[in-house]
Amino acid sequence: MTSNVAIPSDQPPTLADCTSPGLLVPELAGRDVTTVIQELSAVLARDARVPDRLAFVAAVLKRETQASSEMESGLAFPHARLAGLKSVSFAFGRSRQPLAWQSGGAPSVSLIFLLAVPADDLAPHLRLISGLSRLSRETRLMKRLRSIPDPGQIFDLFKQVRLAAATGSASSAKPILI
Repeated sequence: MTSNVAIPSDQPPTLADCTSPGLLVPELAGRDVTTVIQELSAVLARDARVPDRLAFVAAVLKRETQASSEMESGLAFPHARLAGLKSVSFAFGRSRQPLAWQSGGAPSVSLIFLLAVPADDLAPHLRLISGLSRLSRETRLMKRLRSIPDPGQIFDLFKQVRLAAATGSASSAKPILI
């Protein structure tokens, strides 16, 4: 069941507009890249954000083999661009023990944002990446994100991070391309 929230037109979009509390996993069961991507893909599929979970998982894993989405500060942004997706969205998962995201790498990733991106519309993806980049620089919010136990509280935290406006130049948001 998709739970898209209507936003008043005078309100800037936030990270919360690309997810829902049901897509937030405060304690991941997976202990490696593949199982974490499968776990987060399952919640995206359950919320009807991805029409074909297996195709999505395969696309994300293929993308990860080409270039790891691991970022500094213990974050990873695995993603796939697929036809048939209605809108950009993400599932979030947190691991209590850091995961080795890259093959042979030291365990360092504990916050994972799995992005589902429509193949035909790059602008929303860039706005989401810009918002996630903004979040990663907010020390206070990152500290809370690492500790709050409830998906509803995590969702409320995501409401505090604005996305770049849909109008205007996407380059003005200075997105980080991953």
